[in-house]
Amino acid sequence: MKILNRIKNHPKLGLIILAYVAFIALGMPDGLLGVAWPSVRGSFLIPLDALGSLLFTSTAGYLTSSFLSGRLLALLGVGRVLAVSCALTGVALLGYTLVPSWWMMVSLGVLTGLGAGAIDAGLNTYVAAHFGEGLMQWLHASYGIGVTSGPLIMTLALNAFQSWRVGYISVSGGQLLLAICFTLTLPYRCGFKTTILGMLKSQST
Repeated sequence: MKILNRIKNHPKLGLIILAYVAFIALGMPDGLLGVAWPSVRGSFLIPLDALGSLLFTSTAGYLTSSFLSGRLLALLGVGRVLAVSCALTGVALLGYTLVPSWWMMVSLGVLTGLGAGAIDAGLNTYVAAHFGEGLMQWLHASYGIGVTSGPLIMTLALNAFQSWRVGYISVSGGQLLLAICFTLTLPYRCGFKTTILGMLKSQST
């Protein structure tokens, strides 16, 4: 209760915690694929090198959203970008478990990349604009926690349920929950859109 009251009295503390949790969730999908790949490959009856196509589409989506992140943040604000990005990533990961064909999963890789790139750029920009370098380092450490926990989640899913899909469903649920959390914290980020616009204008002059 003391922690909840402290977060309630200091909204920025809650936002920092949420940012750390978001970066943990950002790293989880990256850690899932390596462990899941043998089972994914068996499910779709595809060759070993087919993984390259999924990596290509997800990387293309990531680079695209990262490149456009500044304009998106100025247009929508960090709260909306993060909410939409988490929802997009969650839906795409859930789609991995539902599609019947490999090419459909490869297509969904674009969406996971778009969501991950926007989350990464959005949170980095938000923390850089509002907090110090120390918190930025902890933010990146949180990503490491996510990458480390991803394989553990997938290993548990494979051992307990004999299905790689359960691991992706679990991480997808976390992403969708984060989307709800970011939506609920929109009022605390109302000034950030103005900050980004000012940064963009100063860079263009």
